[in-house]
Amino acid sequence: QVRLVESGGDSVQAGGSLRLSCAASGNDFGSYAMGWFRQAPGKEREFVAAISWGGGSTYFADFVKGRFAISRDNAKKTVYLQLSSLQPEDTGVYYCAAAEWTVGPLGTYEHWGQGTQVTVSS
Repeated sequence: QVRLVESGGDSVQAGGSLRLSCAASGNDFGSYAMGWFRQAPGKEREFVAAISWGGGSTYFADFVKGRFAISRDNAKKTVYLQLSSLQPEDTGVYYCAAAEWTVGPLGTYEHWGQGTQVTVSS
């Protein structure tokens, strides 16, 4: 079992940057692939990015277009999402999730955090 807590969400202006963090509890962080998802008001939750168990492979949604980066520090049990060149359409609640057996946009994520709010104003 793993518990996930996101942080780093904030209100920024368009063009700004944020770094989101997701801290995990438990002893087996390295056995989970990690993903970030987001949900905008009135929309379904969507995949943003994912990173494999050791960090060697990363996956991004098409809309990211090189603006975001995902990384992980298994010693700190933390996964990061660096957001750059933010636009108002990036506004939403960002969730991190852990997947034991699969990775990427089609993976099955068994554990979810509570989310952190990102608001981008024009």
